[in-house]
Amino acid sequence: MRSSVLLGAVLPFAQAIRIVQSNDDGWAEINARTFFNSLSAAGHDIILSAPAENQSGKGSSDADPTTVDSDGCEFSSCPGGSPATGSNATDPRLNYVNSFPVTSMKNGIDVTAPALWSGETPELAVTGPNVGSNVGIQAPFSGTIGAAVHAAHTAKIPALAFSGVSGDPTAWDQATPIHSKVYADLALNLTSTIIDSGAPYLPDDVFLNVNFAEVTDTTCNDASQFKFILTRINTGILSDKDVEWCGSTRLPWEVDVVFLRGQCYASVSVGDANDKTTADATSQEAVLEKLKPLLTCL
Repeated sequence: MRSSVLLGAVLPFAQAIRIVQSNDDGWAEINARTFFNSLSAAGHDIILSAPAENQSGKGSSDADPTTVDSDGCEFSSCPGGSPATGSNATDPRLNYVNSFPVTSMKNGIDVTAPALWSGETPELAVTGPNVGSNVGIQAPFSGTIGAAVHAAHTAKIPALAFSGVSGDPTAWDQATPIHSKVYADLALNLTSTIIDSGAPYLPDDVFLNVNFAEVTDTTCNDASQFKFILTRINTGILSDKDVEWCGSTRLPWEVDVVFLRGQCYASVSVGDANDKTTADATSQEAVLEKLKPLLTCL
């Protein structure tokens, strides 16, 4: 089955829900803002709660927010000496937290969301798309994954972590790079598929680790060119069997799919939110049933 369900075909059928978004590259980074705009345009109630500065590689670190230092937020998005938490002057859905990604996600779920949604909390959490991949041994150290794991494990909110190979940290007010557009389209495509599958969106204590291959001006420069592949986070040489899919009980390794295949692939790994490793076959099967409209075989 062709994996690339076209964006225009997905949006009219997506149920609008409450979504909290974070990342580890900072609240003003253009990947996150582009995805935020896509989710908003699709009709979702979306809030962004992300670090005031780039906090890549901080994993599951968590600490109380502090007053912004004299340098201000990243890309001059808030002045030095700003409060420990704050929002965009014209859009209260855009929020910074001067701390780690996990802290930002916590603040979004526990403070910002109820304040903006009359006491309601998020139904889904998304992170990223991260600037750079988060596959294999990168997973334990990723703040993008750390924030998603907090949502899934501690807050019991289903969570999707998105990352893309291409790009460098870019300010929200610059021209949108092609990779940001493609990654936002792909992330919205998968998010819509999960939402359309119905609640519960994911099994308990499960998150999805989704990585998009390289995008250039001439290759993989449109979401319709991508194929979604069900993968695993760790290689699984000594692990129990995976869900049976594509004629095998061993799913491909996400590192192999994203970096070694040389094609327009998106890896989708079902992660265990207890330890950031690959979830068991039962959880994989539940996700497989939801994502079959998107997935294809290598």
